Amino acid sequence: MDRVTGVLRGYPAGPLDEAVDPDGQIRPGYVDVIAALDGAGISGLRDAATELDRLRAAEGIVFTTDIDGVVQEQPFPLDPIPRLLSGADWARISAGLRQRTRALNAFLDDVYDQAQIVRDGLMPDWVVQQCPGFLPGARDLAPGGRPRATVLGFDLLHPPSGEWVVLEDNLRVPSGLGYAVANRRTAAAALPMLYPWDGVRSPEHVGAMLLEALTAAAPPRCRRETPQVALLSDGPANSAWYEHTLLARAMGVPVVTPADLAGDADGITAMVDGRSIGIDVLYRRLADDEIIAGPAVSPEVNLLLQAASRAGTVSIANAPGNGVADDKATYAFVHTMIDYYLAEKPVIADVGTWVLADPGQYEAVRDRLAELVVKPVDGSGGAGVMIGPEMTDEQIRQMQVSVAAAPERFIAQEVIRFSSHPTLTPLGLAPRHVDLRVFALAGADGAVAIPEVALSRVALESDGLLVNSSRGGGSKDTWLML
Repeated sequence: MDRVTGVLRGYPAGPLDEAVDPDGQIRPGYVDVIAALDGAGISGLRDAATELDRLRAAEGIVFTTDIDGVVQEQPFPLDPIPRLLSGADWARISAGLRQRTRALNAFLDDVYDQAQIVRDGLMPDWVVQQCPGFLPGARDLAPGGRPRATVLGFDLLHPPSGEWVVLEDNLRVPSGLGYAVANRRTAAAALPMLYPWDGVRSPEHVGAMLLEALTAAAPPRCRRETPQVALLSDGPANSAWYEHTLLARAMGVPVVTPADLAGDADGITAMVDGRSIGIDVLYRRLADDEIIAGPAVSPEVNLLLQAASRAGTVSIANAPGNGVADDKATYAFVHTMIDYYLAEKPVIADVGTWVLADPGQYEAVRDRLAELVVKPVDGSGGAGVMIGPEMTDEQIRQMQVSVAAAPERFIAQEVIRFSSHPTLTPLGLAPRHVDLRVFALAGADGAVAIPEVALSRVALESDGLLVNSSRGGGSKDTWLML
């Protein structure tokens, strides 16, 4: 192993750094990569970062977020230092997420049918009934036995144990798949000293794999031998509009909006480039559960989509109502689901969680909230997350008041100090925390595919633990090694 020099000179590596060990030596997988970056130097990396910003602005790789009550368009930053995952790590992650996908889809089938897991006493009824994402009106919106969640996203951390853990499950409208593809494309254009690099898996198969999974979600009364897939978006105002258009192009399918749809229970059509085409599968990228109730879909189109779905002439992927499976309280029971539905031991760990709707669990941590992470059960994108050790005394007091007023709205977890990675800052390379979003595609008969692409998100602030783009985070190109 090599000691840090060049671009890493003075780098303050800690015990959880993925590229540099605590003795100041470059970890084996990074030696050649760092040597290539040394050839460019910090000034060359700054030039590459400037080029990345230019390319991404020109490409429109942006997201929209609410800043002080005003919706603003922001670039999605890409750090020039890639993150490497070994083949062994990727194999373990893939196996764990295949298992988790099967269990979560089994839970969705169960909870919208007889809720046998509740009847058998393995999950309290209030976990389901008090869940904001549980929509009884969505009970029959996935006929024909297909998975209710076709596209799933999982957020993982690499904590001190060295074992990957799942921090969150995303089964409603998970984003990031297209941004991971875009990261590779723009990084390859701006960093010629690194690309192409032998032994790195390509993300360019994503469109074909996604189309295959959505095609497999065809409705029972599909009218075509090859189902017609379309991506359903609410348009450019959506925070992930760039991703919608990228994935649609990668699949070779149209993007349609609710206003483009017409038909009845016997079939739905969409206006595409001035002509009407029949639609069999809608890849839903609207905000959570807009099809049940939401401003993006008119009442007439809402009724149309529900009628066609119930009649088995159109499939909506992901099905509305999946929020019951990625609720933060439900998360605490996923290992129970794996044992109950699959009769297997969990392959991948998760984070110990207190469900504060349970009076006993709330009482156990009531006086420790300042030491913990407190999250709203139905939150997403880092919204509402309160990290006790990073809060002021007044913020902690307000958190305690909010939790005491409605403990059923929150869960609590230990603060996980997860891995860091060299990241370009105004002062040179410095360690910043990174997480990992990995995707799963559920097909017919329990088959699950894991696309060979992942999105690393990085907290751009020193010691920051929130990596979400809406909370000031950026991203890294993630190299999945063969």
